[in-house]
Amino acid sequence: MEVFNIKIGFGKNEVTLTILPTDKYYKVIYYGGVLGAVRPEEDNETWEKVPDEEVEAGDLPFYRHDLSADRLDVILDNVTVHRIGEEINAQ
Repeated sequence: MEVFNIKIGFGKNEVTLTILPTDKYYKVIYYGGVLGAVRPEEDNETWEKVPDEEVEAGDLPFYRHDLSADRLDVILDNVTVHRIGEEINAQ
């Protein structure tokens, strides 16, 4: 599978995320940095956040949260992970 973009609702807004599939999980890229990663749970119906220490950034830096930046501060909570998983399944 190749890199692709998804759009998810985040609060009252919509954000575009880049998804980079790997053998173990899907990296979630936001503003040029690795926000984290998600993978299907064992039941293949729900999704989970990959623990940060298991995520390899590769050529990209890890995303740095910056509350003063002119962008949404996306957090990979359970709701966001579920939305990302739904969009990945739709691909």
